[in-house]
Amino acid sequence: MLIRISLLLTVQAVFGLLGWWWFAWPGAAAGVALAPLLGLVRETLRGRSLVRWLRAPDLAAPAVSRGLWGEASYHALRALRDARAATQESAQRLGDFVAAIQASPNGVILLDPHDRIEWCNDIAGRHFGVDPRRDLLQQIGNLIREPAFANYLAERGADRAVVLAGHADGSSHPVRLSVQLHSYGAGHRLMLSSDITALAQADAMRRDFVANVSHELRTPLTVLVGFVETMQSLPLSEAERDRYLSLMADQAVRMQALINDLLTLSRLEGSPLPDFTELVDLRALMVQCEAEARALSRMLHPSDDRPQRLTFAQLPGLALVGAPGEVRSAISNVVNNAVRYTPTGGAIDVRWHILPGGGARLDVTDTGTGIPPEHLSRLGERFYRVDRSRSRESGGTGLGLAITKHVVQRHGGELQISSTLGQGSCFSLLFPAQRVRLPIDAAAAEQEPARS
Repeated sequence: MLIRISLLLTVQAVFGLLGWWWFAWPGAAAGVALAPLLGLVRETLRGRSLVRWLRAPDLAAPAVSRGLWGEASYHALRALRDARAATQESAQRLGDFVAAIQASPNGVILLDPHDRIEWCNDIAGRHFGVDPRRDLLQQIGNLIREPAFANYLAERGADRAVVLAGHADGSSHPVRLSVQLHSYGAGHRLMLSSDITALAQADAMRRDFVANVSHELRTPLTVLVGFVETMQSLPLSEAERDRYLSLMADQAVRMQALINDLLTLSRLEGSPLPDFTELVDLRALMVQCEAEARALSRMLHPSDDRPQRLTFAQLPGLALVGAPGEVRSAISNVVNNAVRYTPTGGAIDVRWHILPGGGARLDVTDTGTGIPPEHLSRLGERFYRVDRSRSRESGGTGLGLAITKHVVQRHGGELQISSTLGQGSCFSLLFPAQRVRLPIDAAAAEQEPARS
């Protein structure tokens, strides 16, 4: 400030001397007065430059570089740079927040005080069939018309969730959503939705499991209790007693088979995955499975003139690494199922294939009546039966395919099922390459593409 005052006095003195030189005392007075006027004009022009810069700031450089206006310009430039950086940081955080909500597996919808959609993510759009752009400011009650949701929407402040059918819900693929509203701000609400289809299916399977186990155990127990009461209360001949004891033994064996299968499932679910240290003797295993299948076929069709045709193809040069007992149980279940559900005179073909990637596949093909397509996705569930009466007549427990599916998955593989009504079915057990050991000349072995 002192420098600027000194500079102004110096300029006044110079202008005063020049004026006195040219016009004596009047010129000197005019020169002294003209100096601050010119300084005022100069500062006004610099101030206007700063104002123009503020209207359209260029953050690369200040509008004025020197003087008071230069200092003001510098501070304004720094403030604008800080504000722009803060704005960019806020925009980045908002973008990250929106991206995180979009990546969430849950649906998110923001509702205004009038329950109109202010914003929603793509998951919510798929859950409810809402277009995140087209349906902005639409009443949510006009888009989701289930009565349960309308009642829930009207209950402002409710702390419970409501379960609704999803937009993609269908008889073959049910979809269940859990929806909950949370209030925030001045009358706004946050609507969250999550897909609980798997949980609902698991709960239904749990209920079915308990009901089926109770039913499967109650039936033979009822028979046993009835026979015991008969033998205790009535005088029976030796032949009658032997007949009743034989029937009681059959029911006891049935219960034992069911309990053994339940214990097998429990052991599979609670034990660690099979390691890679034990080799399965497939040749001996397939010989044993073939003997069991032929014995079961003779037992189910003892007096038929046209017996079932069982074909066990020669085993290619391969071995499996895993749990021998589990693999035997899985293969035996699918082979015996084919025998049980193939009528008299039908054919059952069992053969292994080496896959191009080094894996292996066992195909068990039958010429039975086939399975309706709506049942295929549920095969492998505990106690799920396509035909309950026929399954019980054939002696199955309803757990064989569930055990097979668990065993194959524990070995890193997959159970695939294809069927055509009136023509038959094919059950395939796929094992990955890391579970298959091939001989050195495996390149010359049978090669066949894997089915999708």
